[in-house]
Amino acid sequence: MKKSAKGSFVAAPHLVWCVLFIIAPLLFVIYYSFTDSEGAFTLDNILALPEYGDIFLTSIEMSIIATFLCFLVGYPLAYFISRSSERQKKVYMILLMLPMWTNLLIRTYSMMAILDDGGFLNSILTALDLAPVHIVGTKGAVIFGMVYDFFPYMVLPIYTAITKIDHRLIEAAADLGCNSAQTMLRVILPLSRSGIVSGITMVFVPSISTFYISQKLGGGTFELIGDTIERQFQSYSTYNIGAAISLVMMILILISLAVMNRFSDEDAGSAGAARIAGTGK
Repeated sequence: MKKSAKGSFVAAPHLVWCVLFIIAPLLFVIYYSFTDSEGAFTLDNILALPEYGDIFLTSIEMSIIATFLCFLVGYPLAYFISRSSERQKKVYMILLMLPMWTNLLIRTYSMMAILDDGGFLNSILTALDLAPVHIVGTKGAVIFGMVYDFFPYMVLPIYTAITKIDHRLIEAAADLGCNSAQTMLRVILPLSRSGIVSGITMVFVPSISTFYISQKLGGGTFELIGDTIERQFQSYSTYNIGAAISLVMMILILISLAVMNRFSDEDAGSAGAARIAGTGK
């Protein structure tokens, strides 16, 4: 009984935090999603969501591209860091995390200063007698901003998963006739699956809900879901629709978290071991 009471006391702050900042806001969003400005129940907010279909598709498309680019660059980097010496690992991790010590707003403004028509990049191109490029105000600039801001979220979980791989399994794959490429595809990649899924989720979720990056680097030429939600909540007459869009966003996030939870470390380990067993040909 004493242990149970002590455990409840220790968990109380966490429960209060969850109720105040997770459950209560979620209930408010659900309430406003199914009510009108007078507080009466309605489905009009949900039925109005197809009008924002193009915005949803654009946001999902750009988020998928940004996530794929983060994975394409992040996985080799995470593997390289994991194979480095302990001293080098510390240096690489500091360099990776150093930009995260700066506020997101400042990082985004710095990207504007670099990529703008009269920015640092075009100044260099002009000095080299090359034609300047128009970047800010395009989807490419927004995707670049997403990759730049959320890239560490991809590298860190993959790096953690790779470092947990038992080196004896890699040696066993070599003994069974695997070359370097086969070892990567049949052993390391499956065993780091949990880190890959975590990284994809941690990049995709903030990418699809971002609004500041798209506003500054997109130049207001198009809207993403985050921009639409912000605009809706700034207007008293339409924040119910904003709540409905937010509800869809939360459902997408919950689905992403469910997928991430599905691929646990245990599942990854068993899949990797099974693949090792099938490499001896």
